[in-house]
Amino acid sequence: MVQNEEWFDVVDEFDHVISKARRKEVHAKGLLHRAVHILVFNQKGQVFLQKRSQLKDLCPGLWDSSCSGHVDSGEEYDTSAPRELCEELGIQPQEPLKRLFYITACKQTAMEFVWVYYLNHEGPFSLNPEEIETGHWYTPSELNALIKENSTHFTSSFLYIWKRASEMLMPN
Repeated sequence: MVQNEEWFDVVDEFDHVISKARRKEVHAKGLLHRAVHILVFNQKGQVFLQKRSQLKDLCPGLWDSSCSGHVDSGEEYDTSAPRELCEELGIQPQEPLKRLFYITACKQTAMEFVWVYYLNHEGPFSLNPEEIETGHWYTPSELNALIKENSTHFTSSFLYIWKRASEMLMPN
Protein backbone atom coordinates (compact mmCIF):
# COMPACT_ATOMS: atom_id res chain seq x y z
CA MET A 1 0.00 0.00 0.00
CA VAL A 2 1.23 3.51 -0.84
CA GLN A 3 2.00 5.42 2.36
CA ASN A 4 1.38 8.97 1.09
CA GLU A 5 -1.76 8.29 -0.89
CA GLU A 6 -4.44 10.93 -0.36
CA TRP A 7 -7.85 9.95 1.03
CA PHE A 8 -10.93 12.10 0.48
CA ASP A 9 -14.35 12.01 2.04
CA VAL A 10 -16.96 10.98 -0.50
CA VAL A 11 -20.14 13.00 0.01
CA ASP A 12 -23.75 12.84 -1.11
CA GLU A 13 -25.65 15.51 -3.06
CA PHE A 14 -26.13 17.44 0.21
CA ASP A 15 -22.37 17.46 1.02
CA HIS A 16 -22.78 14.92 3.84
CA VAL A 17 -19.95 12.42 4.24
CA ILE A 18 -21.02 8.90 3.18
CA SER A 19 -17.64 7.15 2.83
CA LYS A 20 -14.01 7.75 2.02
CA ALA A 21 -11.89 6.74 -0.96
CA ARG A 22 -8.46 7.20 -2.46
CA ARG A 23 -7.87 10.26 -4.65
CA LYS A 24 -7.39 8.17 -7.79
CA GLU A 25 -10.70 6.32 -7.27
CA VAL A 26 -12.62 9.54 -6.48
CA HIS A 27 -11.46 11.16 -9.71
CA ALA A 28 -11.78 8.04 -11.88
CA LYS A 29 -15.36 7.42 -10.79
CA GLY A 30 -16.42 11.08 -10.65
CA LEU A 31 -17.43 10.77 -6.99
CA LEU A 32 -18.66 13.86 -5.16
CA HIS A 33 -15.98 15.28 -2.85
CA ARG A 34 -14.76 18.56 -1.33
CA ALA A 35 -12.26 21.29 -2.21
CA VAL A 36 -11.26 24.82 -1.29
CA HIS A 37 -10.15 27.75 -3.43
CA ILE A 38 -8.54 30.89 -2.02
CA LEU A 39 -8.39 34.17 -3.92
CA VAL A 40 -5.49 36.30 -2.68
CA PHE A 41 -5.72 40.05 -3.33
CA ASN A 42 -3.11 42.71 -2.61
CA GLN A 43 -3.63 46.34 -1.55
CA LYS A 44 -3.64 47.45 -5.22
CA GLY A 45 -6.71 45.27 -5.85
CA GLN A 46 -4.76 42.74 -7.92
CA VAL A 47 -5.49 39.02 -7.63
CA PHE A 48 -2.65 36.50 -7.54
CA LEU A 49 -3.06 33.51 -9.86
CA GLN A 50 -0.99 30.36 -9.96
CA LYS A 51 -0.02 28.46 -13.08
CA ARG A 52 -0.34 24.80 -12.17
CA SER A 53 2.78 22.66 -12.36
CA GLN A 54 3.23 20.40 -15.36
CA LEU A 55 3.56 17.59 -12.78
CA LYS A 56 -0.13 17.87 -11.78
CA ASP A 57 -2.38 14.99 -12.81
CA LEU A 58 -5.32 17.33 -13.46
CA CYS A 59 -5.10 20.53 -15.54
CA PRO A 60 -1.28 20.76 -15.75
CA GLY A 61 0.02 24.12 -16.95
CA LEU A 62 -3.31 25.93 -16.63
CA TRP A 63 -3.94 29.11 -14.63
CA ASP A 64 -5.96 28.64 -11.47
CA SER A 65 -7.05 30.34 -8.25
CA SER A 66 -4.32 31.76 -6.02
CA CYS A 67 -4.47 28.54 -4.05
CA SER A 68 -6.69 25.48 -4.28
CA GLY A 69 -6.81 21.96 -3.01
CA HIS A 70 -8.83 19.04 -1.80
CA VAL A 71 -10.26 18.70 1.67
CA ASP A 72 -8.65 15.60 3.17
CA SER A 73 -10.73 12.84 4.72
CA GLY A 74 -11.83 13.87 8.22
CA GLU A 75 -10.89 17.50 7.61
CA GLU A 76 -13.18 20.55 7.52
CA TYR A 77 -13.19 23.24 4.82
CA ASP A 78 -11.99 25.92 7.27
CA THR A 79 -9.03 23.74 8.30
CA SER A 80 -8.14 22.77 4.75
CA ALA A 81 -7.88 26.32 3.37
CA PRO A 82 -5.02 27.55 5.60
CA ARG A 83 -3.24 24.19 5.22
CA GLU A 84 -3.34 24.58 1.44
CA LEU A 85 -2.05 28.18 1.68
CA CYS A 86 0.93 26.93 3.65
CA GLU A 87 1.57 23.96 1.32
CA GLU A 88 1.26 25.89 -1.95
CA LEU A 89 2.24 29.50 -1.21
CA GLY A 90 4.25 29.12 1.99
CA ILE A 91 2.11 31.52 4.01
CA GLN A 92 0.29 31.03 7.28
CA PRO A 93 -2.62 33.43 7.77
CA GLN A 94 -2.79 34.97 11.24
CA GLU A 95 -6.59 35.29 11.18
CA PRO A 96 -9.37 33.02 9.95
CA LEU A 97 -9.95 33.31 6.21
CA LYS A 98 -13.04 35.13 4.97
CA ARG A 99 -15.55 32.83 3.28
CA LEU A 100 -16.81 34.35 0.03
CA PHE A 101 -19.27 31.76 -1.28
CA TYR A 102 -20.07 28.09 -1.58
CA ILE A 103 -20.46 26.12 -4.81
CA THR A 104 -22.45 22.94 -5.15
CA ALA A 105 -20.62 20.12 -6.93
CA CYS A 106 -20.97 20.29 -10.71
CA LYS A 107 -19.15 19.44 -13.92
CA GLN A 108 -17.22 22.74 -13.90
CA THR A 109 -15.74 21.94 -10.47
CA ALA A 110 -14.97 18.29 -11.33
CA MET A 111 -17.72 17.14 -8.96
CA GLU A 112 -16.30 19.07 -6.02
CA PHE A 113 -18.29 20.99 -3.44
CA VAL A 114 -16.19 24.14 -2.99
CA TRP A 115 -15.86 26.87 -0.41
CA VAL A 116 -14.17 29.93 -1.91
CA TYR A 117 -12.18 32.13 0.47
CA TYR A 118 -10.71 35.64 0.29
CA LEU A 119 -7.35 36.75 1.70
CA ASN A 120 -5.52 40.08 1.63
CA HIS A 121 -1.78 39.45 1.34
CA GLU A 122 1.08 41.28 -0.33
CA GLY A 123 3.45 38.35 -0.71
CA PRO A 124 6.13 37.39 -1.18
CA PHE A 125 5.20 33.76 -1.62
CA SER A 126 7.28 30.62 -1.49
CA LEU A 127 5.77 28.65 -4.38
CA ASN A 128 5.79 24.86 -4.06
CA PRO A 129 7.32 23.66 -7.38
CA GLU A 130 5.42 20.36 -7.22
CA GLU A 131 2.18 22.34 -7.22
CA ILE A 132 2.93 25.62 -8.99
CA GLU A 133 5.02 26.49 -12.05
CA THR A 134 4.76 30.26 -11.57
CA GLY A 135 2.41 32.95 -10.36
CA HIS A 136 1.38 36.45 -11.36
CA TRP A 137 -0.64 39.40 -10.03
CA TYR A 138 -3.47 40.63 -12.31
CA THR A 139 -5.90 43.49 -12.06
CA PRO A 140 -9.47 42.25 -12.50
CA SER A 141 -9.70 44.05 -15.86
CA GLU A 142 -6.43 42.47 -17.11
CA LEU A 143 -7.67 39.06 -16.01
CA ASN A 144 -11.06 39.52 -17.67
CA ALA A 145 -9.32 40.49 -20.92
CA LEU A 146 -7.06 37.42 -20.78
CA ILE A 147 -10.03 35.15 -20.14
CA LYS A 148 -11.93 36.71 -23.05
CA GLU A 149 -8.88 36.31 -25.30
CA ASN A 150 -8.26 32.64 -24.49
CA SER A 151 -10.25 30.94 -21.75
CA THR A 152 -8.57 27.58 -22.48
CA HIS A 153 -5.51 28.78 -20.53
CA PHE A 154 -7.55 28.58 -17.30
CA THR A 155 -9.05 25.70 -15.33
CA SER A 156 -12.82 25.30 -15.69
CA SER A 157 -13.23 25.60 -11.92
CA PHE A 158 -11.35 28.91 -11.85
CA LEU A 159 -13.45 30.33 -14.70
CA TYR A 160 -16.61 29.32 -12.84
CA ILE A 161 -15.33 30.79 -9.55
CA TRP A 162 -13.97 33.99 -11.10
CA LYS A 163 -17.25 34.80 -12.84
CA ARG A 164 -19.06 34.75 -9.52
CA ALA A 165 -16.24 36.35 -7.51
CA SER A 166 -15.77 39.23 -9.94
CA GLU A 167 -19.51 39.96 -9.89
CA MET A 168 -19.44 39.92 -6.10
CA LEU A 169 -16.21 41.84 -5.50
CA MET A 170 -16.27 44.22 -8.46
CA PRO A 171 -19.92 45.00 -9.22
CA ASN A 172 -20.62 47.28 -12.18
